[in-house]
Parts: sequence; C-alpha cells; structure tokens
Amino acid sequence: MAPSSKVAERGKHVARRVLLGALAIVGLLISAYLTWVHYTGVVPVCVGRSGGCETVQTSSYATIFGFPVAVVGLVGYAGLIFSALLRGEGGLYLAFLVALVGTLFSAYLTYLEVFVIHALCQWCLASAAVMVAALLCASFGVWRLTKET
Repeated sequence: MAPSSKVAERGKHVARRVLLGALAIVGLLISAYLTWVHYTGVVPVCVGRSGGCETVQTSSYATIFGFPVAVVGLVGYAGLIFSALLRGEGGLYLAFLVALVGTLFSAYLTYLEVFVIHALCQWCLASAAVMVAALLCASFGVWRLTKET
C-alpha cells in the first residue's frame, strides 16, 4: 500500500471513530434524560402529547433489577464512547459488540412497546435509531478491516 493511501485509510478510521463517538454522545444524552425523568418522576417531553412516552416510562418494563432501562443505555453508550477512543482493531470490534447487543436489546424493547405496552416512546425510538446507526458504522468498519487483511 502506498504511503498516501495509508494516510487516507487512517483518515477514514479516524472519521469512523468520530462518527461513532458522536452517535454515542447523542445516545448518552437521550439515556441521561430518560434516567433523569425516571428518578425525578417528571413527565417526559414528547411531540404530539400522545402520552406514549409517559406510558412506556411508567410501565413495569421500564426497570430491570430495580434499575431504569435508561441506565442500561447509559452503560451501553459509555461503552461505545470508550470503544471510539480506542485505537486499532480492538476498539472497532468492541464497538461492534456493544452496538450489536444494544441493537438487539433495543429491538426487544421496541417489540414490548408495540405489542405489549401498546405505546411508543419517541425518546426510546430515537435511542434505538442511534444504536442501529452505531451498529451500521461499526459493521462497516469491521467489514473494511476484513477487506484490508
């Protein structure tokens, strides 16, 4: 590989890490807001005033082992931030693992919203979309790594 193409590849890796970090920060902010909503007992701000966010946030599915589901999101997004800060393949594989688990968990929670709770939380759906975007970003990075070797 020519030196200029190595520099270009390194720039793509940095751009991917920055994008992953930015997505993780957005997800962390959403999870922090929902955690704050849970612990303060305030009604979450939602568009359209449908009450879906409040219904979801006060359902029995909003906690796991006594902790708000949003705290699980905080941990997941913190893991994504950590992986974005790591250089090399390890950070990318960690990001892929965290984003895959996060996406699967988000899919389960969305299933609960649609088929069990019968209400949709816009914040939860936004968090799920951010996690899917992080999975796509990490997947593309892992795919590029496998092509380079």
